[in-house]
Amino acid sequence: MSRRILVLAHTGRQAAMAAAQEACTQLHTSGLIPVMRRKDLEDIQSVYGVLTAPTEILDEDVALDGVDLGMVLGGDGTILRAAELVRDTNVPLLGVNLGHVGFLAESERADLAQTVHWVVERAYTVEERMTIDVKVWFENQLIAHTWALNEAAIEKADRQRMLEVVVEVDARPISSFGCDGVVLATPTGSTAYSFSAGGPVVWPEVEALLIAPISAHALFSRPLVVAPASILAVEVLTRTDAAGVLWCDGRRSVELPPGARVEVTRSAIPVRLARTHSTPFSERLVRKFQLPTQGWRGPVGSPGDLSDSVEISRHTADSGGPA
Repeated sequence: MSRRILVLAHTGRQAAMAAAQEACTQLHTSGLIPVMRRKDLEDIQSVYGVLTAPTEILDEDVALDGVDLGMVLGGDGTILRAAELVRDTNVPLLGVNLGHVGFLAESERADLAQTVHWVVERAYTVEERMTIDVKVWFENQLIAHTWALNEAAIEKADRQRMLEVVVEVDARPISSFGCDGVVLATPTGSTAYSFSAGGPVVWPEVEALLIAPISAHALFSRPLVVAPASILAVEVLTRTDAAGVLWCDGRRSVELPPGARVEVTRSAIPVRLARTHSTPFSERLVRKFQLPTQGWRGPVGSPGDLSDSVEISRHTADSGGPA
């Protein structure tokens, strides 16, 4: 039985439509069945007409649980939309970056043909990325329940007024202050909004939750890294009538009146990302941010050489020579 590959693209951009057409054609030629959403397929057909590769339509010809993998053609925003689509399934996502930084993507546009080949050959592994569960309470009532892969960001609703909040970890207050907002993030989100707010970069393998205040007026407003089992909360204080707004991954929003409380915990449902490379995160970080590494010499020799040099230094010191 032929495998079905969901192709998701930002079809509002010509480059994304060209990449989607190329991917679908190569998948079809290789014996796999490309699948697209009706709107995306119609956008491509309007450009390529009869040249459009034979493609099934999601939720009409095949359900999401009948898809083997999702190829996402676009930037991180497109991948976040795709994560929302496959949220309740086991479908992994493989991103091909057509945007700028593209931290969530696995490959670049120039590698598209090779990436499709890896998909055909099943030459990829799947890793699970932590997500967060987000609840909003107001007057002891649960008014919203959502999730995020990158972050839950509490921001001031009025740009002319400061938001007054108190931050809590595991049912204990940490500090209250006026600010532009607070970012509650996952390790995956440490290179997104949290990074812009001055938060630390956390390797994806680390299990933790992050808190990063945004422009806080306080003596203590440092970013915090806490245990993955912790319960984080931010309360919008009522000492002013300044309201806030919650944004999850920049896609789902909830208004936060004074007195609202946002609670964040680790979610039991991860996002599954397909990986075709075993590239260390440090290398990805350097490449994506174009960090300078001139002058780096690397580890000193092999472990054997290192132990030999340590032994020589110890012998010299014991014999009274220069240590």
